[in-house]
Amino acid sequence: MPVMASAADSLQQEGLDFIAVVFTGGDVIPDQSWTMQQHLNRLQGALDNALLMKPRFLNLLAGNDRWPMGQQVEFFGRAQELSDAAGVLCSFETHRASSLYSPLVTLELIARLPQLRFTADICHWIVVCERLLNDTQDDLRTFIDRVHHVQAGVGYDQGPQVPHPATPEYAGEVAFHQHLWEAVWASQRARGYNATTLTPEFGPDGYTHLLPFTKAPVADLWALNLHMAQTQRSHSHQWTKR
Repeated sequence: MPVMASAADSLQQEGLDFIAVVFTGGDVIPDQSWTMQQHLNRLQGALDNALLMKPRFLNLLAGNDRWPMGQQVEFFGRAQELSDAAGVLCSFETHRASSLYSPLVTLELIARLPQLRFTADICHWIVVCERLLNDTQDDLRTFIDRVHHVQAGVGYDQGPQVPHPATPEYAGEVAFHQHLWEAVWASQRARGYNATTLTPEFGPDGYTHLLPFTKAPVADLWALNLHMAQTQRSHSHQWTKR
């Protein structure tokens, strides 16, 4: 407890906001032996700690993709009740292996629990569906109208992260993601948001492409995230002038 209080004081002194990331299943890939109650216990502990750390909000990789829909509805309903009772906003991230691995599952969940709020990490859905979600049948409006936060990675049909978002061969994938983020910004503005949050999220662990035999990364991870941060800052500024 003293360590977290000290960290909270340091953040406040530096004028920094903090977004807490919580894995309700113990890690990015949920422990398959954990029950729904264990996931909820993990969330409750995170909410208790949030009172000390005072995060801007909690970003949750929640649940397990193997649960049937009835269990998903019960879990997210109870998770939202815990969030409401704690007075902490919980934003549920779309991510493989979690409950929100698929747009179809997420849309069905929204139909039953419209009060949920989400973190859009769309690159995972691109891999799961093995295509860009730009068909006329891909209506994500009910999801977009509930997005609170954006994880700015760029996926493609065979992977969650393109080798580099500046390369011309992935221009279509970048344009798709940016178009979706613009839809999120427009929805947030209509909902009364006066600010939006976005995290550049190019990662190392199995995400960054490696050369065969040497396993040397094809691009510098810091440079990838810096490029995304600078590009999306410029993108959002240009969008607000429209």
